[in-house]
Amino acid sequence: MYEDKKQKSKKGSYMFTARKHPEKGIMSVILGVISLLSVGAAVYLAYRNGGSAEPQYGAALFLVTLYALTGLALGAVSRMEKDIYYLFPHLGIGLNFLSLAMVSMILYAGAM
Repeated sequence: MYEDKKQKSKKGSYMFTARKHPEKGIMSVILGVISLLSVGAAVYLAYRNGGSAEPQYGAALFLVTLYALTGLALGAVSRMEKDIYYLFPHLGIGLNFLSLAMVSMILYAGAM
């Protein structure tokens, strides 16, 4: 009798699902990480040069903005899919939004 209960509980404890991690969500996270690393590198290199930013850093931040906007779009599109895990879409949206916020703060500080 004890073994019967044990088998029933084991059998009922597994739940199989068709959920998967969306490829667009994973790509969104990758773009977010690249964007954040690029912003960090540009800020560090400008700090190391005594606060003077070279034109290459501005070009890098322009590309970061494009990557972050693309990552936001991919995260939003993957968030709308059905039967997926939402970890990567949410993480991608958050990382790309943070990257855009950092670029915006740099532009705001430069305008002042």
